[in-house]
Amino acid sequence: MDPSLIPNRVLKTGDKIPCIGLGTFGSDSVSADIVAQTVKKAINAGYRHIDCASVYGNEKNIGIVLNEVFNSGFVKREDLWITSKVWNDMHNHVAESCAQSLADLKIDYLDLYLVHWPFSNYHPPNCDVTSRSPNAKPYIHENYMNTWRQMEKLVEENLVKNIGTSNMTIPKLNLLLRDSRIKPLCNEMELHPHFQQTELFEYCQKHQIQPIAYCPLGSPGRPERDRTPEDTVDLEDPVILSIAERLKITPAQVALQWAVKRGQIPIPFSVNHFLENLEAAVNIQLTEKDMQAIGKIDRNCRLIKGQVFLWKEYQSWEDLWDIDGVIVS
Repeated sequence: MDPSLIPNRVLKTGDKIPCIGLGTFGSDSVSADIVAQTVKKAINAGYRHIDCASVYGNEKNIGIVLNEVFNSGFVKREDLWITSKVWNDMHNHVAESCAQSLADLKIDYLDLYLVHWPFSNYHPPNCDVTSRSPNAKPYIHENYMNTWRQMEKLVEENLVKNIGTSNMTIPKLNLLLRDSRIKPLCNEMELHPHFQQTELFEYCQKHQIQPIAYCPLGSPGRPERDRTPEDTVDLEDPVILSIAERLKITPAQVALQWAVKRGQIPIPFSVNHFLENLEAAVNIQLTEKDMQAIGKIDRNCRLIKGQVFLWKEYQSWEDLWDIDGVIVS
């Protein structure tokens, strides 16, 4: 696909970010090499937005293929939008974390750098959702601002063009907007038809914070540790299936076009369907009636609940998201 056909979102800085990206969290069943080769194939297919993170454990592999495509002359560094994220255990070492990602990805700068979670604790990867880390802590605003000031410095040093947040809530964003010198330009958040987060979504738009949608398909390939009995399946929703049948497209393409038309930036990962996903952003048009119908199927079904970051043994995951009046400090 011709990359020039992919619409862009314009950030407050004037930078343009493609309206759909390739996520690189390959779940537990996809190796780092497969993720990297998918990145290469996706770039060849027309993707120009790659969403990475240090905790995914595959940035070195992705760096090898990025180096290959740059050296081939197929794309230049400035043709791609590359995002990475600082993990929880590096909140006090943001410059070091960024330097490692740049080295692993074999690039000189990041287009976007995010604070992956607002909790500055380490938790072992691939752990059970019921486990607890002895290092877990609640959100402490003073600590978060220390991290954010380090993020701001990266912008000043031209190592990062834009900075943003991930997995934030309105109370936390209120504090960050109040105290930051460089405002967050994006918030990566769970968004899909069964979890539309309308209040947070509209808050971000009001404050010129671009919503980036992870799990845009309802994350059918997410690890077992993130699954709970009450989870619903977006791509089996009768409304999604009906629209897909009428337009002769896949349910995934319906969900992605809904996301793009709504104004968010979906970042799905797929080994086999990345081209179909890209086409959803360009070649498919939902009607306003379709959009309204999908808007009515929100079930408030959060799939990535973050249980592993809880700081008390018998605590509810809702506390992580400032639900039921939890006050952040």
